[in-house]
Amino acid sequence: MDESKLVCLRLSRPAGGVLQITLDRPDLMNRVDEDFHREMIEVLGEVAGDRSVRAIVLAATGKVFSAGGDFDFMRQAHADVDVRQRTVDDGRRLADAFMIIPQPIVAAVHGAAIGVGATLVLLCDAVVAARAAKIADTHVAVGLVAGDGGCVAWPHSAGMLRARRYLLTGDALDAATAHTFGLVTDLVDTPEETLAVALDIAGRMAARAPLAVQGTKRALNRLTAQRAGEVLDLSFALEQQTLASEDLLEGINAFQERRPPEFRGR
Repeated sequence: MDESKLVCLRLSRPAGGVLQITLDRPDLMNRVDEDFHREMIEVLGEVAGDRSVRAIVLAATGKVFSAGGDFDFMRQAHADVDVRQRTVDDGRRLADAFMIIPQPIVAAVHGAAIGVGATLVLLCDAVVAARAAKIADTHVAVGLVAGDGGCVAWPHSAGMLRARRYLLTGDALDAATAHTFGLVTDLVDTPEETLAVALDIAGRMAARAPLAVQGTKRALNRLTAQRAGEVLDLSFALEQQTLASEDLLEGINAFQERRPPEFRGR
């Protein structure tokens, strides 16, 4: 992996076997697009086999953690069936990369984590969030099925009823409520504290016996994989259908024009 060619991510090694992966496109609100898919899949794939990495911190620069999917990329997927298929395939590989990696990942959520950004956070092993941060899966708000892992991650963390409530409305949760619901493990007062606390937790994980930690993580991964096997193929297929819908374009346009959408179910 040539780190100098990364455009979405920045890698650093603070100390003690911890790797920090930082989402590093603050001007684009750390959106998720083809470049992000490619880089994150490649990085996690290589890290999974790196014995020197014992724990990972997932952090971000800028005002938000991640604004989620990129609207221009969604428009391209809507217009081109090949792009649509590639988007879904890459999304599945990205979710799989998070669900099979043996090293524990700690998310440092200093600002809003939206859509697929929230999904990636909830696929981590610990989530440190600032009180001012928000977590939301807004797929339905722009006309999409929450297919990129939300149907796995949200019920796994918050329980089925709460997952239904928030996935079916797209409503945002403040970090304090998310902590009460089990979506956040460690709540801190300020955005500046999130990274330090996440690094401390990751450092404690990295200091434990790696065979024990990674064996435990692999066992937990099996539980997540079983849930994913029940629903993920279907949810991605349904999301692919809505990527081709008129409602998607209406949802994007309405959001950008700051008006209520008029969805027509087609």
